[in-house]
Amino acid sequence: MIVRPHNVHSVTTLLFARKGSIVPVILPQVLYTMLLSLVVVTVQRRGLAIHFTLNAAPLTLLGLTLAIFLGFRNTVAYQRWWEGRTLWGDLVIATRNLARQTMAFMPSLPHEQRRRLVHGLVGFTHALRHYLRGTDPGPDLRRWLSDEAYAAAMASPHAPNAVLGLLGAAYAQDARAAGIDSMLLVEMDRELNQMSHVLGGCERIKGTPIPFAYILLLHRTVHIYCFMLPFCLIDSLGWLTPLAVGVLAYTFFGLDAIGTQIEDPFDLLPNDLPLDAISRNIEINLCSLLGDPDVPAPLEPRDFVLT
Repeated sequence: MIVRPHNVHSVTTLLFARKGSIVPVILPQVLYTMLLSLVVVTVQRRGLAIHFTLNAAPLTLLGLTLAIFLGFRNTVAYQRWWEGRTLWGDLVIATRNLARQTMAFMPSLPHEQRRRLVHGLVGFTHALRHYLRGTDPGPDLRRWLSDEAYAAAMASPHAPNAVLGLLGAAYAQDARAAGIDSMLLVEMDRELNQMSHVLGGCERIKGTPIPFAYILLLHRTVHIYCFMLPFCLIDSLGWLTPLAVGVLAYTFFGLDAIGTQIEDPFDLLPNDLPLDAISRNIEINLCSLLGDPDVPAPLEPRDFVLT
């Protein structure tokens, strides 16, 4: 996720900032469209081909349709991004609540045993993050899980679900050993259910992309529109046509590319969710509740990117 101080949003930053900008992604398409426009203008002005132009009606109709398509697609993509952020916010709340309940409801349980339970919550967080990003969870899980839990999670095809199952069994066993009231156990199980809800919600977003037929139609329409632009603008703008086409192509190709980037909010692109930072915040919250002396520091943005 791009993180910039609000007080540095100067004209220079807005015009020339590259980090977080969609320009590097769409630059080949924009340059290709401008080059095509330059060729059309040169051919028309030099009389190398039959004079052919379009009036503004096709451009207006197609542009209106394209704007509706892009608006709907980007709204859906942003909804997926925001739902992902909401689910990870729910995970922060659930792990805090469960860690607090672990420390408060089971005072008779040895501290090391409670510490193992809370560390399991951190392990689940890392397992979920790696599962969504398709990365190796081994080093993080080894830090936070017991040897038995680590072996079971790594042997499972679904590491976060395996960790969650082990957490459920461990909490039920330790709660009974601590002799806590059944109502308190129900409260703790509710937080585990919330973690399962977060897991299922993230899987739904990750495993259900926007229908390909819709994306294909949108991509084709954007390219057709940008191809038609020089023929509609050449009479009124002349040699300035490539510049105008470049600005319009930047807008439409950019909106299309932004929707593609945030469609999967759990990826590692600069505009995706900062799952590393959220996981670190969960570590800080839970280690603080445990009273651990070595609480990790929050992650800071690197070159304005918070991962």
